[in-house]
Amino acid sequence: MGVCVIGYALSPIDLIPDPIPILGYVDDLILLPLGIAAVRKMIPQEVLSECREKAKDLTQRKRKNWIAAGVIISIWILVAIYIIRWLVNL
Repeated sequence: MGVCVIGYALSPIDLIPDPIPILGYVDDLILLPLGIAAVRKMIPQEVLSECREKAKDLTQRKRKNWIAAGVIISIWILVAIYIIRWLVNL
């Protein structure tokens, strides 16, 4: 069921095509939340509570990866410099 919901969300083929004003997105706004709710009801309560406990443990640890943050910030700075140089040379 989860694969079907994800497939529908990512599929270019919709029940009502998106170019139709307003109605094109209404089917996504109705069917996707219903599909997600159906998948959530299918998950056994034990599994759901176990996953919530693991998520709580992970958020309490709050590990920070400063190296990854530095790499990402460096990439953004380099991209900004490149764009500024490109705009100045126009």
